[in-house]
Amino acid sequence: MDRAPGLSVRLKLTFSYAGFLMLAGAVLLGAFAGFLGDYRERAQDAGEVVIAPSGTELLRDFAPAAAGAIVFLLVFGLAGGWILAGRMLAPLTRLADATRTAARGSLSHRIELEGRQDEFRELADAFDGMLARLEAHVAEQQRFAANASHELRTPLAITQTLLDVARNDPNRESSELDERLRVVNARAIDLTEALLLLSRTDQRSFSRDDVDLSLIAEEATETLLPLAEKHDVVIETSGDITPTIGSHALLLQLTTNLLHNAIVHNLPEYGTVEVSTAVGPEDAVLTVENTGDKLSPHVVATLTEPFQRGTGRVRSDHVGAGLGLAIAKSITQAHDGTLSLSPRAGGGLCVTVRLPTTARQVT
Repeated sequence: MDRAPGLSVRLKLTFSYAGFLMLAGAVLLGAFAGFLGDYRERAQDAGEVVIAPSGTELLRDFAPAAAGAIVFLLVFGLAGGWILAGRMLAPLTRLADATRTAARGSLSHRIELEGRQDEFRELADAFDGMLARLEAHVAEQQRFAANASHELRTPLAITQTLLDVARNDPNRESSELDERLRVVNARAIDLTEALLLLSRTDQRSFSRDDVDLSLIAEEATETLLPLAEKHDVVIETSGDITPTIGSHALLLQLTTNLLHNAIVHNLPEYGTVEVSTAVGPEDAVLTVENTGDKLSPHVVATLTEPFQRGTGRVRSDHVGAGLGLAIAKSITQAHDGTLSLSPRAGGGLCVTVRLPTTARQVT
């Protein structure tokens, strides 16, 4: 939720500690001054000779010392409060760092806060327990997807072989049903391979090398150029050398998915796709922008979910398995990057991928 800016908890604790220390000091100094005045009056009433200054002289001599003591207490309270508040809130800082790490998709990190049991340790232990359960649950889902995909590959391949044999049999006439079966089986194979790739990227089980996003964009463009010509789409590429670190195969798959999506979900004719790469201060940026139907922000926000497609954006062929953008997002996150989608004002979609540059790559 949106909140107005305010002071940090550490600063609030610092001011509270310093204010309380100043108040205690002021009360102590006031009590001391009152004690001196009361002592002088009682001594005079008893007829004792009191070598003490008058009230005016006492105030004049005592005020500078009191003011100095108050200033000292203020400085000491601010410095001490800042240090003490930092020590007290250090566990919350570690908890916030662990939360941000988990939000980036890494569930293996644990806080493991040392020390005796208290409220902060209880919170950290509960958070570690939650991360452990989430990691186990996600790992179980990934294993299920991978195992199911592996199990499906063999029967689908056998079915495809049987359909090809039937198609090439000179003694048998090919029918429309045969062609539909081949198309459906081919899409099932594509879906199986996509699920395997999605499981692989989620587990981050790949090696990292120096790569150039501009060369990867050119390679993906050359591969999909026949498809673009078939759909009457013009591809425009631009950009300088854009270095990053990652898997060449996965980043090529990422770019190919984005480019394929931009070609297929485009205008019926005279459509365009713009592919560009650039190097920012901290990021290597890949942008794929295409013409097409107008999309609402609500629809765009769901396009990276598995099996989600925008209304009216699916053609009769080359529709894929509905995992193209989901796989692209998964590959991006596995490379410690971000993928963002935004609708174009004139229709179509703009996809921006930001990956760490070589200098700030996290391994």
